[in-house]
Amino acid sequence: MISPEQPATLRERKKLRTRHALADTAVTLFVERGFDSTPLDALLEQVEVSRRTFFRNFRSKEDVAHTAAKQLWDVYLDVLDGMERAGPLVDVFLDAMLTTLERMDEDWYRRFPLTLRLIADSPALDGYSLRHCAEVQAEIAHRLDAANRFELRLLIEFFVAAWRCTLDEWLPDCVPGELPALLRRSWSSMDSALALEA
Repeated sequence: MISPEQPATLRERKKLRTRHALADTAVTLFVERGFDSTPLDALLEQVEVSRRTFFRNFRSKEDVAHTAAKQLWDVYLDVLDGMERAGPLVDVFLDAMLTTLERMDEDWYRRFPLTLRLIADSPALDGYSLRHCAEVQAEIAHRLDAANRFELRLLIEFFVAAWRCTLDEWLPDCVPGELPALLRRSWSSMDSALALEA
């Protein structure tokens, strides 16, 4: 999994390995057996950890299944915080996501499509994903703290909509190198989409 730096202590490294094993095994197991029909105990048995260990790392079965998506948005927020915010915010949002995608490793590109398919197949995960997305959008707005709150919220909604359309185009092949180009195409199509006539 992507992390800004390797944990310093043995205990922290072990915790990170356990977290990674839970997230990786969860996606594989849920894809094989179905998210809704796989009990949490099946995951714990596969990874050989206790419920207590699981809940030190994740809040719920939905949380562990959603790890790759949460990882993407955590990195995105970090990138956004570190960027020069000059020029139109629309360009800042796009550049931040392109930079984020560059930082994702092969393991993430393997797990993320599986996560998207799980979300599409499970109402519980879909609801969890929508709640998380709303939290991320609120966090972006909070961090930017713009005077034009309505316009900023509208822009964030447009950005998220373009991202979702991009992911729809990316599935089912999910070639890692194609995702940035598809995002650029979605974003450049926004003006013509808004100009469509009835």
